[in-house]
Amino acid sequence: MALVSAKEMLEKARDGKYAVGQFNINNLEWTKSILQTAQELNSPVILGVSEGAGKYMTGFKTVTAMVKAMIEEMNITVPVALHLDHGSYEGCYKCIEAGFSSIMFDGSHFPIEENVAKTKELVEVCAKKGLSLEAEVGSIGGEEDGVVGLGECADPDECKKIADLGVTILAAGIGNIHGKYPANWQGLRFDVLEAIKKKTGDTPLVLHGGTGIPTDMIKKAISLGVAKINVNTECQLAFQEATRKYIEEGKDLAGKGFDPRKLLAPGAQAIKDTVKEKMEIFGSIGKA
Repeated sequence: MALVSAKEMLEKARDGKYAVGQFNINNLEWTKSILQTAQELNSPVILGVSEGAGKYMTGFKTVTAMVKAMIEEMNITVPVALHLDHGSYEGCYKCIEAGFSSIMFDGSHFPIEENVAKTKELVEVCAKKGLSLEAEVGSIGGEEDGVVGLGECADPDECKKIADLGVTILAAGIGNIHGKYPANWQGLRFDVLEAIKKKTGDTPLVLHGGTGIPTDMIKKAISLGVAKINVNTECQLAFQEATRKYIEEGKDLAGKGFDPRKLLAPGAQAIKDTVKEKMEIFGSIGKA
C-alpha cells in the first residue's frame, strides 16, 4: 500500500471517537517495529519524523525511500502516513519535495498573523498535492529533538483563525508537554479543549506529548475531539532500557563482540510492546 494522507484516517477517528497514534521514527529498527505492530493490530498509523531525525537518517529523501520500500517489502496493507513533526517553514517544503504524505507546520512561535499567513500558504500547497497539513497554536511545553516550548494554553479564537484556513488537523496547547511530565504537573486543561472544540467545529485535534498522560485523561481528550496523539519519549525510554539490560547481561559476546542485529532486537521489541499498549488505549486497533 502506498503512503496516504492522514486526512481520511483522522476524520474516521474523529467520528468514531478513537485516536490514531503518531509514533516517531529514528532508524530502520524503529520503523520496522511500528509498521509490524500496526499491521498485526490492523491499525492505521502515522510515522512522525522530526527535522533532527531526518538529518540523522541522512535526509528526508532517504526517509521516504526507506519507508516506501519497507511498506512494499513487508506487505503492509494498513494506512500509513509519513508525517513531518514540528516542521519549520523551510522544512515543510523540503518534506513536500521529498515525498512525505503529511506535513506539520509549527508556527506557534510566530505572532498569530504570521502563523496564519504561512499556514494559509502551506494549506494551498498541500491541497494541490493531496497532502494533509497539521498546524499548531499555543506552544507545547518541554523539549523534543531541539524544539523547545515554554508551554501555554492556546487561545480558542486564534485556533479558529487557523482552523478556518482549512488545515487537516490542529495541535493546540492544553497544558501538555513533551518529554517526562514533572511530579507537580497540573494535568490537561479540558475547559480549554472544550472551548477550542466549540470554536473549531469538525477539525480533528491533536494531542502532543502523549507520553505519561494518564489513560483516563487520554480517553477524555478523545471524547472531546482529539483524533491524533503523538508518542515519542515513551518509545525512546523503552528502547533505551531494553538495550541497556541486554548489554549489562553480557549476552552475545562469545569473544566476537555484539551482533548489532541481536543488540537492537530487545529495543525493537520494547517499541512494539509500547506501540501496542498505546494503540489499545487510543482505541485504534482494528480500525484500518
